[in-house]
Amino acid sequence: MSIFRDDVLAGQVALVTGGGSGICKGITEKLMAHGCRAAIVSRTQSKLDAAAAELEAKTGGACLAVAADVRDAGAVESAVDATLERFGRLDIVVNGAAGNFLTPAAGLSPKGYRTVLDIDAVGTYTVCRAAFDKALRANGGSILNISATLHYTGVPLQTHAGAAKAAVDAMTRHLAVEWGPLGVRVNAIAPGPIDDTEGMTRLMPAGMREAMERSIPLQRFGRADEIGDAAVFLSSPAAAYISGAILVVDGGAWMAGGMKLMQP
Repeated sequence: MSIFRDDVLAGQVALVTGGGSGICKGITEKLMAHGCRAAIVSRTQSKLDAAAAELEAKTGGACLAVAADVRDAGAVESAVDATLERFGRLDIVVNGAAGNFLTPAAGLSPKGYRTVLDIDAVGTYTVCRAAFDKALRANGGSILNISATLHYTGVPLQTHAGAAKAAVDAMTRHLAVEWGPLGVRVNAIAPGPIDDTEGMTRLMPAGMREAMERSIPLQRFGRADEIGDAAVFLSSPAAAYISGAILVVDGGAWMAGGMKLMQP
C-alpha cells in the first residue's frame, strides 16, 4: 500500500529513460500506479515492449515503449515527439539511462571514460534540452535526474561513473536556476546500493554482500520501490517548492564509507 494518494499524479505524463529495467523501471511503475501515463526509453525495442506490457498489467495505466539511444540527439527528439503525439503533453522527465563498469583508473581507456560521460552526463542534458524545447519551456514541469554518491568521497574503480554523476549534479543545480522562472523544477535522486538490480549484480564484488550490508547504517540494501517513492514525492505537489535538490536515498551508506568496500 502506498503512502501517497493513488491519484496524486493523475493526468500527468512522464518520460523515463532507462525505464525498461532496474531502478528506473521501478520508478516508472510507481509513477504509473499514482495516475501518471508514461513513455519508457532505452536502446532495445523488444525489451521495452515487454517492460511496457508488464507495467500496464501491474498498474492498469498506459505505457509507451520508444527505442532511442540518449547519445543520439535526433533519436531523443523523436522519442519526445512520440510521447507528445501519444499523450498530448509531457510533465515529468526522469533521466535514468546510465553506463558503468568496474575498472581501475590506470586501466580505464579514454574511450571508456568518454562513453560513460556521453551516456550519463551528455545524454541527460540531451534529454533535458529536447523535453524543455518541445514541452517544458511553454508549460513547466519537473525534471528528475538519477545520480549517485560515488563522487562524494571517491570510490575505487569508479572514476568514470563518479565524474559523470558529478556533472549530473552540477547540471541539476544550473538548470534549476535557469529554468525555474519558467516553472520547471529540476531535482536529482542519488540512490545507494539497490537490491535485485542489474547494477548491483554487475558491480558488487563477489562475496562482499554481507560486509556491504553491515557497513550501511540501516543494515540493508535499498529497494527499487523506495527510489520510486522518492520519485513520486519529488514529482508531486508536495515538492512544489523544491528545486535544485539532490535527495540521497542510501540508508546512510555514503557517510559510513560503505562503498569503499569496493576497494580491490
